[in-house]
Amino acid sequence: QVVVDFERLSDHAAAFQGHDVGFCCLGTTRAKAGVAGFIRVDRDYVAQAAELARAGGCKHFILQSSQGANEHSPFLYLRVKGEVENLVQAVGFDRCTILRPAVLLCARQESRPAEWIAQQFLSLVARVFPTAYSVPVETVARAMVASVLKPGGGKVEVLENKAIHELGKA
Repeated sequence: QVVVDFERLSDHAAAFQGHDVGFCCLGTTRAKAGVAGFIRVDRDYVAQAAELARAGGCKHFILQSSQGANEHSPFLYLRVKGEVENLVQAVGFDRCTILRPAVLLCARQESRPAEWIAQQFLSLVARVFPTAYSVPVETVARAMVASVLKPGGGKVEVLENKAIHELGKA
């Protein structure tokens, strides 16, 4: 592991060299970072990391995005996720896999009361509709690794929530 200063990411280009595969799950919340901070972390840092990875020899980049990502969305979160998907694809990796999970089910260290309530509800819903509205983070992680091990579905492959569940079982 290498600790980098994302405000001076280009100073850490060496950390991005010599890797065939890059995984990116970087993100924050608007509540935690404000609008400008959210855009900087979720779009700008991710795009710059992708560029550095490609320059360092990375062939396959795997990006965790979000269900509903769309550069034209009126919602900031979904718009930024759509913008970063386009920026990462434009970098020109031999292969790019974008995962669009629904609500991530996981234990958080910080307090997010509304998210906790949503997770409790979605955990119950998942018993009836396991792939519709949520996905455990462990399943997303397994799907990310499995995407590297299976033959590619083209230069750019976008995996929606149901496909993440299926691949995460592999």
